[in-house]
Amino acid sequence: MAECREQSPEKAVVELLARKHLTVTTAESCTGGLIAGTLVNVPGASEVLNEGYVTYSNEAKERLLGVSHETLERFGAVSEETAREMAEGAAKTAGADTALSATGIAGPGGGTDAKPAGLVYIGCYANGETTVRECRFSGSRMENRLRTVETALLMLKDALEK
Repeated sequence: MAECREQSPEKAVVELLARKHLTVTTAESCTGGLIAGTLVNVPGASEVLNEGYVTYSNEAKERLLGVSHETLERFGAVSEETAREMAEGAAKTAGADTALSATGIAGPGGGTDAKPAGLVYIGCYANGETTVRECRFSGSRMENRLRTVETALLMLKDALEK
């Protein structure tokens, strides 16, 4: 007997983008390219994903995405403001209609009291607007990265369904 399963978020996103003739780009820090890699798992992804950015360092965030030095100094790389600028900068640089960004502390180390391990900010640029979600994950490094990818894809799916 075949198992009934909901469509994966990445498949839903690729199909929605293709149906609407839109493109997506990614700007990733703590996920290290995992969002783009997950999208590429879907046949037809090449129709909607032209490029993605892994910007692990602050210098890369500034140079490739146009994140302002002042934002990074004032709020830090792990912040709502940086996630917003990463998403918007990626869309502009890539000429994409939509963008997803992720910046955070995947863990298990690297956190502080103010910014603990598992803190992630996810940006979603779609329909001319950027939304940012703060997440606090508590799994292993890989679990936190995978949960970030799933959350980001669901954010874009929801935005595209509006």
